[in-house]
Amino acid sequence: MRISDLLIKDRINLDVQANDKPSLIRELAKLHEKTGVLNDYEGYVEALEAREAQSSTGIGEGIAIPHAKTKYVKEPALAMGRKTSGIDYQSLDDEPATLFFMIAAPDGANNTHIETLARLSQLLLDDDFKAALEKAPTADAVLDIINKTEAEKFPDEAKKEEVKEAPVANSTSSGDEPYIIAATACPTGIAHTYMAAAALKKAAEEMGVKIKVETNGADGRKDILTSDDIKKAKGVILAINRNIEVDRFDGKPLIQVEAKEGINNAKELIQKVLDGKAPIFHASGSSKDSSGEEASSDKKGLYKHLLSGVSYMLPLVISGGILIALAFLVDTLAGNANVGGGFGSTSPFASMLMTVGKAAFGLFIPILGGYIAYSISERAALTPGLVAGMLATVPLVKDGPTSGFIGALLGGFLAGYVVKFLIKALDGLPKTLNGLKMILLYPVLSVLITGVLMMLVINPIATIINSGLNNWLNSMSGTSAVLLGLILGGMMAVDMGGPVNKAAYVFGSGSLAATMTTGGSIPMAAVMAGGMVPPIAIALASTIFKNKFTEQEREAGLTNYIMGFSFITEGAIPYAAADPKAVIPASVVGSAIAGALVGLFGIKIPAPHGGILVMFLSNNFFMYLIAVVIGAIVSAVLLGLLKKKVDEK
Repeated sequence: MRISDLLIKDRINLDVQANDKPSLIRELAKLHEKTGVLNDYEGYVEALEAREAQSSTGIGEGIAIPHAKTKYVKEPALAMGRKTSGIDYQSLDDEPATLFFMIAAPDGANNTHIETLARLSQLLLDDDFKAALEKAPTADAVLDIINKTEAEKFPDEAKKEEVKEAPVANSTSSGDEPYIIAATACPTGIAHTYMAAAALKKAAEEMGVKIKVETNGADGRKDILTSDDIKKAKGVILAINRNIEVDRFDGKPLIQVEAKEGINNAKELIQKVLDGKAPIFHASGSSKDSSGEEASSDKKGLYKHLLSGVSYMLPLVISGGILIALAFLVDTLAGNANVGGGFGSTSPFASMLMTVGKAAFGLFIPILGGYIAYSISERAALTPGLVAGMLATVPLVKDGPTSGFIGALLGGFLAGYVVKFLIKALDGLPKTLNGLKMILLYPVLSVLITGVLMMLVINPIATIINSGLNNWLNSMSGTSAVLLGLILGGMMAVDMGGPVNKAAYVFGSGSLAATMTTGGSIPMAAVMAGGMVPPIAIALASTIFKNKFTEQEREAGLTNYIMGFSFITEGAIPYAAADPKAVIPASVVGSAIAGALVGLFGIKIPAPHGGILVMFLSNNFFMYLIAVVIGAIVSAVLLGLLKKKVDEK
């Protein structure tokens, strides 16, 4: 399959009308819709926007490759757009993008089309090819340029397959050049994976360096690095945005960066390996380096380790919290609301729901500790992290308070860094003992050290803090509840999924552990209300103030009603990116008001997600809905006042 099999004349627009990123995405997506590629236009656009929310697909040098692999696509396809004046696409080099290639990939897309898209990634690194596309007068000319260049670059498919199967470098050499190996990977496995590989190969060829690059794409691993490749290589470059197997590189000089760095700084990375500046990688049974400033785990920072633990914890909190709330609801409907301590477990079905819910909810604290540790030092740290989380549920005295969420959080970090210490401390042991490290030394020593420090240091301190927080949360009312709700609600709209938003969300989620016995958490209710307001406000504003939004923005605005009431704040991100001076202040004010009203009304919810469905499980659905609607209306009115009229002529 060639590129022209995916890119047809009717999906080429050489005179894009859009002037901003959200509009560009919708305009190119229309090309896919008009040619029968999509089964749901809005769903595909949402998938594209969700991908952009992770990181921009503007790869620099005037090129953007928006892409999505989703059930809303019927068949693989490619669309192209050109905007001579350029669009601010938040590209990696902060320069305007002029050429756009939009990839539509269905779930379960076959390998052939992925390989074809990988070809496009390689072709776009050719300056002459890109210049020709920028000057092409017609869609037919574009296809001619692509076909001609593709024929020159890939003249012999059979020969290409033989090269791919060879256990040596991708690039040609006389055998005297330095030999480097690399691996690339990105979350979707479509664009950045192959563009990083192509950039590294091109840079290596220009520098006279022999290289082999393994791609970990949507079609699986290709050009797999063999043990012989690894043994011969002077060093390793990992340009990855997701985990791959790297224990195989133990003892090799290794640089790990994001895929975009592989695209933009390929020569610098190769030179660093050649100069001997790459740190030695020491495997620990993990998929990341345990030392060196280039290691991903060191670059993540405390914030990302925390979010990693929270991401594994949330399904347990959500499922457990909702099932416990349903147990109370079932007993209420069965007439058992006044049975005292047995409420929620009196009727057989309610008792079953309560048992399952408590089992799920009871796991979230150990899982939080375990996966914070896992984020820091990977597999070797999971065991002590889980133990630290479990110890956070054990009271210092019989029937006394526990360190809970705070203890597990601190214990997870402790376990992760204890394992880091052990890896360095035991680094000098003979390599013949590497297997013994993973199955005996690391687990026994890390559990012992972490457990002792948890019991003697962290639990006593964290229990005092946790008890004070629990008492404050359970007694919260009046001014304190309003103020906290206002702050948390506003934080949810400051960066809509960024660090401030996540800080509020983590606090709200953590408060559930202390408040489930009293019906749920006011802070969590304020957080969810604050997160629901921005997309609902966008939907209202685009409906009421039509002259302040483009036609495409108005069409997209309708989907924000659904996203808002589903607690998907990210639905507002494209609008905030296009007009931050209007959207963000208006959203913060409305979200803060909604959070404050939640505190004023004393609304509690039992789970950290679910939107309007979980609102039904709150202690006052009607007043909760009123709080959200008032916040959204305030934001919508402010948007109408702050946004400028658009000229769609």
